[in-house]
Amino acid sequence: MTPSSDDVTRTLGVKKSSVASVSARGRAPETCFGSESLPEHLPARGLFVSIEGIEGAGKSTLAEALAARVSDAGREVVLTHEPGGTAVGDSIRKLLLESGEGVSDRAELLLFEAARAQHVDFVIAPAIERGAVVICDRFADSSTAYQGGARRIDADTVARLNEFATRGIKPDLTILLDLPASVGLARQRLTDRISAQGLAFHESVRQAYLAVARAEPERVVVIDARQAVGAVIEQAWEAMTGRGGSLLVIRHGQDA
Repeated sequence: MTPSSDDVTRTLGVKKSSVASVSARGRAPETCFGSESLPEHLPARGLFVSIEGIEGAGKSTLAEALAARVSDAGREVVLTHEPGGTAVGDSIRKLLLESGEGVSDRAELLLFEAARAQHVDFVIAPAIERGAVVICDRFADSSTAYQGGARRIDADTVARLNEFATRGIKPDLTILLDLPASVGLARQRLTDRISAQGLAFHESVRQAYLAVARAEPERVVVIDARQAVGAVIEQAWEAMTGRGGSLLVIRHGQDA
């Protein structure tokens, strides 16, 4: 359920040459990334975009592509992921995904929230405050879907813990990459403790994500992840740059 080990938190400078830092694996073809300018209406205070979806949806690929476009357009972009993004978060990530000992559902949720709180306080909130564009591979919706939807922890409990961990910060835009669980699992090359769960578990995650999208259509844009990578990137970029006033709202505990 997580990006690969080389997908660590990265802050890209405003120069075009900084795009090389987007990925240790290198850039995708220019036809996928493009180099369009960002519209002038993007808020000076910063923009927070999260990317969600089940295993194999292509979240890390999309996050890197969008980060490269934003950097090419001359904006600072912070590309990060959950769980992780900080030294503390990376340690928790290892416990969550590689532990040989069983992890209870409640402990799993609390560990995710602890990593998220550290991530918000030391990476996401400071970046938003200084005007950066933050692109995060997974955020609080993941706990709603995985621990709430699939683990069946009480939805109100998950919501309260998400609120506490994030200090009320919500993405301005969430891109949900949707595809059937069977298709996503077939794409996987590596598995961890959570991604190794069965088909029914991941289909429950998918349905929980779709419920979030139905409940918050002004924030969540659903993209069919079965499409070609280039098509997914173009639709996500349009969601970032073409939704007008919806991107002017910076949810930072309260509207700016």
